[in-house]
Amino acid sequence: MALGTATAPYELRFDTGRVCLDLLATTHPVERLGSVEVLRAWITGSGLVPPGTPLAHADLSWLVGFRELRLQTARLVRARPAPGAPPYDRALARVNDLARGAPPAPRAVRGEDGVLVRELTGPPLCVELLGAVARDAVDLLTDPEARASLRQCEGDNCPIVYVDTSRGRRRRWCSSEICGNRERVARHRRRAAVSRA
Repeated sequence: MALGTATAPYELRFDTGRVCLDLLATTHPVERLGSVEVLRAWITGSGLVPPGTPLAHADLSWLVGFRELRLQTARLVRARPAPGAPPYDRALARVNDLARGAPPAPRAVRGEDGVLVRELTGPPLCVELLGAVARDAVDLLTDPEARASLRQCEGDNCPIVYVDTSRGRRRRWCSSEICGNRERVARHRRRAAVSRA
């Protein structure tokens, strides 16, 4: 399946603990936001909109906007802020500017079975969704406890940053099923090679 059109759940990551960090994860191991269709799948999968929300109006400008927010957020999350550092300050100003956009307005409606479900009052605008992700980044960056819980995955060549909410703060990988499993397989192979030698 071509990357630009692939939208299978396993191809998009939602295990970092924050929507802004899930957006950062779309660059690993290669560019995941390769098309507007994949961006639509990411928007729904991240929970920014309820399942079934119409997103047919999303276009290439949305892709540009989300990639730009991803770049600026990465500069803030991965950097050590130095007073007056121009790249950091520009990224901070851009994320703050995007965070001013109000997120899409939800409402509760009765589903077919009578249970209340969430839906949006209308099709979301790009600026609303960017605002929701930027606000999440602002919340993360200004919360000392969450910021102190940020971890870099210990997986081989994995750049994913996640919030460690595990007991004892001992989580090592962005995903036990992905990077953790790779590490366990590699460790097993090393032990097997040593025992054969």
